[in-house]
Parts: sequence; C-alpha cells; structure tokens
Amino acid sequence: MLDENLLDAPDDLALADRRGLLRGAAEAGARVRTAARHAADAGIADLRPEGRPRAVLVAGPGTAATGVADLIGALAGASAPVVRLRPTGVAPAAGALRWALPGWAGSVDLLLLPTTDGSEPGLALLAEQAYRRGVTVVAVAPQGSPLAEAVGGSHGLFVPMAVAPNEIPDEDGENSAAGSDALWALFTPLLALLDRVGLLEAPPETLEKVADRLDRTAERCGPAVATYDNPAKTLAAELADSLPLIWTEGSAAGPVGRRFAAVLAELAGLPALAAELPEALPAHGVLLAGGYAAGADPDDFFRDRVDEPQALRARVVLLRDRPAGGLSAAPAARELALGHETAVSELEPEEGDDLETLAELLAVTDFAAVYLALATRGTPAP
Repeated sequence: MLDENLLDAPDDLALADRRGLLRGAAEAGARVRTAARHAADAGIADLRPEGRPRAVLVAGPGTAATGVADLIGALAGASAPVVRLRPTGVAPAAGALRWALPGWAGSVDLLLLPTTDGSEPGLALLAEQAYRRGVTVVAVAPQGSPLAEAVGGSHGLFVPMAVAPNEIPDEDGENSAAGSDALWALFTPLLALLDRVGLLEAPPETLEKVADRLDRTAERCGPAVATYDNPAKTLAAELADSLPLIWTEGSAAGPVGRRFAAVLAELAGLPALAAELPEALPAHGVLLAGGYAAGADPDDFFRDRVDEPQALRARVVLLRDRPAGGLSAAPAARELALGHETAVSELEPEEGDDLETLAELLAVTDFAAVYLALATRGTPAP
C-alpha cells in the first residue's frame, strides 16, 4: 500500500531513501555535463570516422545497459541497425555472465560496452573477441575497472563513467544501476560518439540543452514540491495498487515506456506492461475487460476483504511524444479505456527536439518509480 502522507514529507522521504535514488534522479542533469566532459577528454570530439558503421552492437548487464540499447535504437532509426547482445549464464552475477558476437560481425561494425560495474569477465572476453574480428570497441565503465584495462589492451576506446563527487560504489558494484543518474552516465558519452560517426545528432550544444531540461524537470518533480503540483508524485499516487498498462506513442516514448515498466518492477516491485500504440489496443484490450478491469467481480461486493490483499486493477498510462505524420491513436486509446471504466494517466513533454523530450519523459517516469519505491509499504529491500 502507498503511504501518501510520506510523499509530502521530504525529510521522511530522505530517511527512507537509503540507496540515494532521489539524489540520483535530481543529479541527472549534472551527470550529463560530467559525462560529456569525460567523452571530450577521451578524444571522442577529435575522431575522424571514415563512414558510418554497418551495425551497432550493444552489450552490458542490467536495466541501464538495456535502456541504453533501446534508446540508441530509437534515435538511430534507419541509420543503422542496433542490436543488443543478450547475456547468458547461470546467475545474474558479474562473474557468471557471458556475451558472444553474432557470426556476421566484422570490421565495419561497432561494439558498445556500457556497464556500471566493469568487473564482468564476459565483457572483457567479448572485447578480445571483437578485436580479433576487427570490430571497433567503445566502453563506458568505472575508472580503473578491469574492463578499462581489457579495452585498452584490445586497442578500443574507453570513456570513464561519470560519478558524483565522493561517490563510492557499494559492495555489489551497482549503486542503484537502475537509477536515472546511471543511465545518463552511460548514455551521454555514447550519444557524443554516435554523433561523430553520423548515426544521430547530439552535438555539445544539444547535450547541454538535455542537461538543462533534466534540471528543470528535477525542480518540478523534487521531494519538496507537493503532490498536487508534482507530476511524478501524482503519477506515483495514481499507479499505487494498480497494474500499469503503459501505452506509448512517438519514437522517443517507446523506449521510455519499456524502461518505465522495467524500473517499476526493479525498484518498486510493481508489475507493468508496456506496448506501443496502436498495437497496444488489441494486445492489452482483453485485460481491460477481464479480471483486472475496474469493475471486476461485482457480485462479490459484500465479501469480507479485511485480511485479503487488494486486487490489482488496470490503469492506462499514456506516454506521448510527437506522433509520426501528425496521426494519433490517443483518442482511440482513451475511448477503449474509459469504455471499460479504466482510469487513464497521461504524460506529454514540453516542446523541444527529440533528445530533450526524451529526457523529460525519462526524468518524470524515473522520479515516479522512485516515489513508488520509497512510499510503498511492503516493497522488498534491495
């Protein structure tokens, strides 16, 4: 159950935030600026690529690396295919994970290795395999990590991951790898790199605008802002005790919705489903009419539920960017949801370029997931 009083108690939220999730979300803009400086210091701005890579391969563990691959794929569009290399292994531990290059990978391809850990032997082995195959390797990981040495030995490019001053990784080497700060620390240097190779547009002035948008969004969504005037707290309160059906529209909104579902599960322990419009309507429509419908089980109204957990009811979360061609499936989505008495939460960013609107959507949804994690009683400890 969500403790709504805690949402409007900044001091209590700070005490509950033992992993520094709120601080990480608030510092996302600063992390972008630091990461951009690290990318410049690593020599990315001085690269003179001979042409675009045929394909971009992304390998790394956890929610942050998955989100980076998904976001790059959405931004690159048709410029080049973006393929995430999924790990195999007997456990989700750094020492147990392994990755392998596809058989077609070669000298015209680019391998990106984003990780908040850097101790994964599997990534070091992958970098060596890529070197033997002539694949260009670029890694973003903590300074001094084993991966940094491995990439340097394979003649790849290493960019130190941006960290906050005096930040020390925890015993598991993660420091909330699902957090917004970790995502931007890994994502920003790769944006600068892909701008240089011509796969997308992310010059320094655009990255500065992204950092500014993240700062403004953090001001609107911070713990000192009351729920009624805070879009992230409002969304968190609306999603409590619900099954979020995250429906997205627009190129930037798709990966944001998928990341939101992943972070809700990982941080707040809340299951959620994400799908893009218009395919979301037939894919999730039966959930609105079945056991998760708002009016489900009307004949059992008088049963004693004191000792029973509250059943999850579906709630649609409509995340929208600018739809392609000006066409929108949002009216049909609202009609379907309201026709089944299902509540709808909507989130749409202010005007801006693709990276700015993407940054705002990421920031609001990340803050909402953090508030749910901190204010929900029964959320398991990490």
